[in-house]
Amino acid sequence: MEEMRLQKYLAASGIASRRKCEELILEGKVEVNGKVVQELGTKVNPKTDEVKYNGKMVNLEEEKIYILLNKPIGYVTTVKEQFGRDKVLDLVKVDKRIVPVGRLDMYTSGALILTNDGDFVNRLTHPKHEINKTYNVTISGMITREEVEKLEQGVVIDDNYKTRPAKVKILKIEEQKNQSRIQITIHEGKNRQVRKMCEAIHKKVLALHRCKIGNIDVKDLKLGEWRYLTNEEITALLKNEQ
Repeated sequence: MEEMRLQKYLAASGIASRRKCEELILEGKVEVNGKVVQELGTKVNPKTDEVKYNGKMVNLEEEKIYILLNKPIGYVTTVKEQFGRDKVLDLVKVDKRIVPVGRLDMYTSGALILTNDGDFVNRLTHPKHEINKTYNVTISGMITREEVEKLEQGVVIDDNYKTRPAKVKILKIEEQKNQSRIQITIHEGKNRQVRKMCEAIHKKVLALHRCKIGNIDVKDLKLGEWRYLTNEEITALLKNEQ
């Protein structure tokens, strides 16, 4: 096996995305053959070099797995949880180290992919690949066509950042409850973006569920259930087929 960059080796071993692995190296958390390495250009030989992360051996995973979870509310997507909250990894019991692809906040349910393939994580989370993510959103108040158009054209969040064009569809307006249900499709990954987009049109999010990633949905999975992605689904995501 040929030499490979240290961050790629760590990512391929399922530690984290390649960008996150670069941060771990710079933070001095990675050793190669007993010495801390903080240079991103470092190359390792998977057959002969000994790599450790936080003092534990890192072995290159040969078998890659890709999992789709229908995340329930109340679970966090962090790999390590210092506050004792329930983690999505508690729901998916496999004998390999896996990490979530992107994130969903604690109060958002729905589609979440987990894998031990660091390159796959990097491709799906990098902005240039623009993987669509579709959310069903229950908001307070009666949404208007004008507000829908604002969401579609982009709204300002996070210190003057304007979101890119989105697809928005009204699913239901419930006058008696004074709330609306809409569907929003975006391909950005800003923190709590959908919630902030709704706040920008003065609508509070009452419930948020990610129903699809690309063309992969969780309608056949109960909350808390998971399944392996098919080869066709993996290929479609990597080809960015929407």
